[in-house]
Amino acid sequence: MLKKGKLKLPDRLGILVPGFEDKEEENGGSEPVFESGEELEIMEPNGVELGHKENEYEFDDLGVNDTVGDKVDAFRTRKRPDKNRSGQVSVMDVIAAEEKRSDLEHEFSQKEINLEKVKRIANKGVPDGGGLRATAWKLLLCYLSPSSDMWENELTENRQKYAKLKEELLLSPSAYTRVRADAMISAELSREGDVAGPLKRQGISHGDHPLSVGQASAWDHYFKHTEIAEQIDRDLQRTHSDMKFFSGESSFSKKNREAMRNILLLFAKLNPAICYVQGMNEVLAPILYVFSTDTDEQNALNAEADSFSCFVRLLSDSVDHFCQQLDNSPVGILSTLSRLAKLLKENDEELWKHLEFTTQVKPQFYAFRWITLLLSQEFNFPSILRIWDSLLSNPFGVQVPIIPINF
Repeated sequence: MLKKGKLKLPDRLGILVPGFEDKEEENGGSEPVFESGEELEIMEPNGVELGHKENEYEFDDLGVNDTVGDKVDAFRTRKRPDKNRSGQVSVMDVIAAEEKRSDLEHEFSQKEINLEKVKRIANKGVPDGGGLRATAWKLLLCYLSPSSDMWENELTENRQKYAKLKEELLLSPSAYTRVRADAMISAELSREGDVAGPLKRQGISHGDHPLSVGQASAWDHYFKHTEIAEQIDRDLQRTHSDMKFFSGESSFSKKNREAMRNILLLFAKLNPAICYVQGMNEVLAPILYVFSTDTDEQNALNAEADSFSCFVRLLSDSVDHFCQQLDNSPVGILSTLSRLAKLLKENDEELWKHLEFTTQVKPQFYAFRWITLLLSQEFNFPSILRIWDSLLSNPFGVQVPIIPINF
C-alpha cells in the first residue's frame, strides 16, 4: 500500500520565478509550471523498502562554518505525524497518481518526447514504481535526449566513458599499468595468431614507481587523493544512516557506498579546483537511490555510471557555491545568500526585519544548507524525492525556487 503525506509549499512560491504570474495568460489559460500553494504528494515506493528507523531523522552538522564564518548549529528534521485523511481524498489522490503514471508511460513510449509536458507532470510529483522517476530525472537533467531512439546508444556511450575514467583514475598506478600491459599482450597475441613464444617484459618507468616523488608521477597524484578518499568514507558512514540502502554491513549497502565513493572521488580528481566538499554526498544520495531502484534491470545494474553523469550535470548549476575562492564573487554563495535576503524582504518584510534586526540571524545561518544541498537534509527521504521532482522540472534551473534568475 502506498503511504502518503502532504508537504505544503509557500503560497508565494510562484513569485520567486520572474514572470510566473503572467505564464497562465501567455499560455492561453494552460496550466502553469508552478502552482502557488501547491501541496506536494509524497508516496513511499512499493517495491523498495526505505528502511527508516523509527523517528530517527536527525542529521549531523555539515561543518559549513568553514566557508561562511561562525559556527552554524545543526539543523534537524523530524518525521512528521501522518495527517488524518478522508477516504474520498485518498481515492482522488490514487486516481490522480494513476493519471500521471499513464501520461508519463505514454510520453516515454513516443519517439520524440515532449519535454515540456514531462516537466509539467513531474512538477506535481512523479508516481513511484516502474522506473518512471529514474527516466524522468534523466530527461530533466539532459542525460537522455528527447529522441527515445537514441537512448540505447547514448546510455552505452556514457557508461563506457565512465568505465574508462574509473580504469584510468581510480585504479592504483601499478594496477592500471598491469591492465594496460595485459591489454597490449592480448592485442599482440591476437595479431600474431596466438603463436606461442616468449612474452616481452614490460618495463616500469620512473614515474610509475611508488617511491617516485616527482609531481608528474602517477603515484604522487594517487597518494594526494588518499586523504580525500578518507574524508569521503567518513561522510558516507553518516549518509542517511537510518536507511538500509546506505547504511549497515550488508553486501547491498556496502555496494551502494562503494558506488558513491567512486563517483565522489572521480569528481574530485576531475575537478581539482573544487575537489570534494562535505555535503556533496547528500546531493548524490537521491540520484543513486532512484537509479538503483529502477525496475529496468539493465538500468539498475548501471546506476553508478548514470548517477555520475547526472550528478555532474546537477552540480553544474551550483558548483560555484562549493568553491571557497568564489565565496565573495558575484557567482559565489554569499552573493546568492544576499539575493535570498533581498527576495525575503520583498515578499515578507516583517519576517525579514525579525531575522535581520530582532534576532540578527543572517541568511548563512539558515539558508546555506538549503541552497548548497538542494534541501536534501531538511526533510525525510520520500519527501526529498518528491521535492526534487519539482526542483528538477523547473525550466530555469534548480536554484530558482529559492533564488530568482536575472535576465
